[in-house]
Parts: sequence; structure tokens; C-alpha cells
Amino acid sequence: MVKSDQLFNEKELSWLSFNERVLQEAADKNVPVIERVRFLGIFSNNQDEFFRVRVADVKRQILINKAQNEADHSDSLLKRIHKKVLKLQADFEKIFKEVSKELARHKIYLVEPKELSHFHRQWLKQYFKNNVLRHITPIIINETTDLMAHLSDYTTYLAVAIRQKHGTQYALLDVPTDALPRFILLPPEKTKKEKKIILLDDIIIDCLDSIFDGFFKFKSLDVYSFKITRDAEFGLSDEIDLSVVEQMSEGLKQRVDAKPTRVVYNREMDDDILQMLKAKMNISESDDNLLPGGRCRNFKDFIGFPNVGREYLENKPLPPFKSSSFVNHKTVFDAMKAKDILLYYPFHTFDHFTELVRQAAFDPLVQSIKLNIYRVAKNSNIISSLMDAVKNGKKVTVIVELKARFDESNNIEWAKIMTEAGIRVVFTNPTLKVHSKLCLINRMEETGLIRYAHLGTGNFHEKTARIYTDFSLFTCHKEICDEAANVFDFIENMYKHHDYQHLMVSPIYSRIPLTNLIDNEIVNARAGKQAAITVKVNNLVDKPLILKLYEASQAGVKIRMIIRGMCELVPGAKGLSENIEIISIVDRFLEHPRVMIFHNGGNEKVYISSADWMTRNIDHRVEVACPIYDEELKKRIKDIIALQFNDTTKARVIDAEQKNQYVKRGNRKKIRSQVAIYNYLKATEESELVK
Repeated sequence: MVKSDQLFNEKELSWLSFNERVLQEAADKNVPVIERVRFLGIFSNNQDEFFRVRVADVKRQILINKAQNEADHSDSLLKRIHKKVLKLQADFEKIFKEVSKELARHKIYLVEPKELSHFHRQWLKQYFKNNVLRHITPIIINETTDLMAHLSDYTTYLAVAIRQKHGTQYALLDVPTDALPRFILLPPEKTKKEKKIILLDDIIIDCLDSIFDGFFKFKSLDVYSFKITRDAEFGLSDEIDLSVVEQMSEGLKQRVDAKPTRVVYNREMDDDILQMLKAKMNISESDDNLLPGGRCRNFKDFIGFPNVGREYLENKPLPPFKSSSFVNHKTVFDAMKAKDILLYYPFHTFDHFTELVRQAAFDPLVQSIKLNIYRVAKNSNIISSLMDAVKNGKKVTVIVELKARFDESNNIEWAKIMTEAGIRVVFTNPTLKVHSKLCLINRMEETGLIRYAHLGTGNFHEKTARIYTDFSLFTCHKEICDEAANVFDFIENMYKHHDYQHLMVSPIYSRIPLTNLIDNEIVNARAGKQAAITVKVNNLVDKPLILKLYEASQAGVKIRMIIRGMCELVPGAKGLSENIEIISIVDRFLEHPRVMIFHNGGNEKVYISSADWMTRNIDHRVEVACPIYDEELKKRIKDIIALQFNDTTKARVIDAEQKNQYVKRGNRKKIRSQVAIYNYLKATEESELVK
């Protein structure tokens, strides 16, 4: 019998286990070396987000429990998190050294100033004078300096000790990566074969004298890098006279004032500098917020590490291809009227969706366009087309989610631009995020009003559509489109009740149908019939659904899952989850689709969804899961999922110990599912074009 405290993995430790899988990609010698560097950047960026969100949440819970005199295990969890973080940091630094050696084997060197020749030092000083110096303004730290008012969690800082005859003066510099590239390629000296790259940080450090000379008399300058990570949560003002946008702007300012959840610093930092920073940031000696690290800070910038070498040092491009269903018709509306169309990014081009909005913007038959915005690109062709639609007399409504974490400021700016352009902008309810990926177009045709809808698993974001895998369904199925219209109506008028026969819509109609679908498999299994559930989500941390899956497993339902990130479910536990198999895939593209397949007595039900299996997505957000009715498209989804379960290269087993062991290949063919899916879909589209 499984003990109650063994039913669930801690989601925070599970998340760290996911990021360990990212680190495995950086360690994998079969991965091209430039991509290995970039995976180190992805790992670092993920760790930053982990501290902004997960660690901050645990610390808040500790404070709440102490204030209410309630006992919990958050203190113990925080210690385990810290232990795991330190282990991952040690692994990271070891891998970085290995990757640096591999770069050197290809004549690419990440150099420090002390390694430079006279020629390069002279060039560097000139580069600093001509390009860098104008972006540097030191903050001189004294007793009244509010250091926290100057610190952002997206910046690398240099703490400087100005050693003078009768004491030390401290100063703060930020590395201006918002104005200059972080990686500077040095000009060739003796041979063009050697490529030497220096960090902007190191250029500043090497030229430090010229910043302070003439203003301070100093014996020496000591400088070390550090960065901070803040709590990503923030409160909204209760002032009723503030608009939603003003409240969000105020909330972003509050984030800037938040106490850091982590300070990572160069472990070689002089003790007096460290003590000064701790005092100014109100960090105690025993605080576990402090993490010593290597020389380079803000490693997240390495996501964009340039390939200055041969093409084979990074992944071979997989150019996106067009959908034959769209290519074979004059307009996107003709294509959608002919049949449902399913795209899979980034292998299909995202241009088909931007083309849908572009054509709708000037099509004389189109009356209105509605769209949800959660995350969009900074230079969005979609929004440009929506503004053109207004010029052409279309009614355009955009639902803007202002609380899309880390994209708030971008969405606020777009909301202002769209409002000025005449678009009807609807801000979401502050207590209920809209995370669904919906677009609805009303078109008056000869037979009457026809609706065309897009329902997907990913955002309307041109950039992420090139690096995230996602499904997009284009349909004019009347009932689905009518229910999509009801979702928009619900968002704008949450007091209205709508019945849904096809879509699953959170928070009003999602948990019950999901539970019913699992229960149906339980009934079939207990009756001796075949019963199976296949699920792919980013995160599985909803306890009621996990308990229901345990019940299904014990009834004999075969459950297979692909979970990219957090997974609280413990698979393979005797007497609990022997029938549950879980894998995780980490590869060059971020796995992002949500898919559900229920055997349903042989009449399979297949859904794509915007929602993860998290309590917030099921009960506290507007999410939409859409059934796939076209048999050909159902087969396509099942084929894609099958290729992922057959992955013998990038799939890891999720087990109770969270060991992250790769799926054993045995005598099976070597399959890298992302490449296999690309080839499968490309061949499918090419065969359809021939027809």
C-alpha cells in the first residue's frame, strides 16, 4: 500500500528535474557544439524563471504559515530545492568548461582580457572608447543609496571597489546589453581560422580605469559580476479610479521593488564587496538567497551565442513547409470550407495563420474578426493586419491578457496601439487569465453568415512559432465555431451561461468532462474491454486528476503520457500506477502541444487543448480543448504521438526517483522524433500536392 505522502512528487523538484534534462542536452556530445552553448543559456534562463516564480512562491508560503502559526513542510522543501540548485550549478560549470574546450577544438575561443595580445588590447580599448563608454554611467554607492531601486533582474551588474589611500568607495555598473551585443567578435590577427569572442562585460572590466580616472584617486580597482532574481508576483492597486492598464503598470513597478529571491555572484568576489551588497539588499548571513557561481553572469544571453564557425557546428535547418490544403485553394476561406486543416509548428509555416488574418482584413465578405492575445511578437504582422481591417470597416475585437507573465509590458503597449487604431480592446478580468488560442471570423456569404475559427495549442506569436512545437486547427465546423463564439461572449460577459457539447472550456466546463472521459475508460477496463488514455501536456500537477489517473491505472487502463516539465504523478508505483508510463522529450524545439486521446471503446476521442493539467488551467483560467473530428487529422495526431513514444534519442523516462535516464534503445531503430515528425509531415504534404 502506497503511503499518502508518496502519492505526489514535489512540483518544484520536478521542475528542476526538467531543467536537468535541458542541461543534459548541453552535456550531450552528439549535439552540435554551438547548440550546446545555447542550451546552457536556456538552462540559465529557466533557472531565473524558477526563482522568480517557484522559489518566490515557496518563500511566500513560509511567511504566510509562520504568520498564521501553521506548520508545513515548505522550509524542508526550500532546503531540498537549494541542495538541488547547487548540484545543478556545479554540473553547469563543469559542462561549460567541457563545451569551451570543444569550441577551442574548432578554433573558437571565448577569451578574457588577460589572454589578449597587444594588438587585440589596443583594438579593444578603441572599441570601448567609440562604442561602449557612452552607455556607462556608474552609480556611486554611499550610505543613502537605495541600491534595490537601481537593480533589475534582467541585467548583469559589475560591483566595483575603488581602493583609495584612506578607504574604499563602492560603485555599480550595469552591462548595457540592451544597447550593445553581449558577444564581441575580435578582428583577425595572424590567421582568420581562429575566432576569438569576448564578452561585453570583460571589455568594460578591462577598461575600468578609463571610467573612473580623473574622478577618483585610486590605488586599484576590484570588480566582480553579479545578478539578481526578483519575485515575479505582484499586487494590483485597489484604487477604483485607476484604469486596468494603469493598475498593471503600477504592478510592474512593484515587481521592481520586490526583494530578490536569488543573488548569484562571482565566487571570487572580495568579502568586503559581498558584505556591502548584502547590507544594501537586506540579505542576512544565513540567507539562502546567495549563490556563488563562476565568472560569467546572466548566462541566459548565451541562448543567442553566435556561430562564427562552420555550418555543421549548429543544427541543420529544417525549413518550414506549406500546407497543401491551403496551397491547393485560391483563398484561405475556400481551403477551410473544403475541410478541416491541421498544422504542426514549426514544421508548417506560421504564414498560413498570418495570411488568414491578412485576407480577412480586406475580404469584402468578412464582417468581423475576434482574437485572443496572450503572447505576441514585438513586431506583429497579425496586429498590423487587424489595424488594416479596421480601416476597411471591419469590426475587430481583441481580448488582451495583461497578466501574461513576463509579457505584461509588451501587451500593455499593444493594447494602447490597437485602441488608438480603432480596434475594440477588451481587457480580461484581473482574477481570470485568458489563455485560450482562439480566432473567430464572421463572413456573410450567399448562404448566410458563416463562421471560420482557429483553435490551437500555441500563441499567435511569429517568433515562438519557429521554435515551439504546436498544433493549429482551422475549421468552419458550424457547431465548433458557434461554441467558439460563445467563448468570446463568456469572456466579455462572464455572467452569461453557455452550454458546450463539443468544446471543453475552462473554468466552467472542463474538469467534469475530463473526469467523465477518464471514468468511461475505467468502466470499460472493469468490464474487461480495452481501455487506454494518452496525454501530452507541459505540466501535470492537478491532484484530483492525478488521483483519477491512479484509479484508472488500478482498474487496468493503459495510460501513456508525455510530460515536458513538472509532473507530480508518480508512475510505476506498485499497487498504484503500474499501468502508467511517462516520458519527457527535450530537443532542439520546445515541446508545447497539449493532446488527449481516449480509446472510448474503439471510437477514439482526440482533443487538442490550450490547457495543461494544472489546477490553475482547469479551474482558474479561460482555456479551450477542441475535439478533432476529421479521421485523417486524428490519424495524423496519433502518428505524431506514436513517433514520440518511439523516440530512442531524446526521450527520457519519468520515474519516481526522477533519474532522467534516457529511454533504452535496445535493438530498436534510432529515432529522433522531432526529425522523424518533420520528415513524416513533409512527405505527407508533398504527396497531397501531387494530387
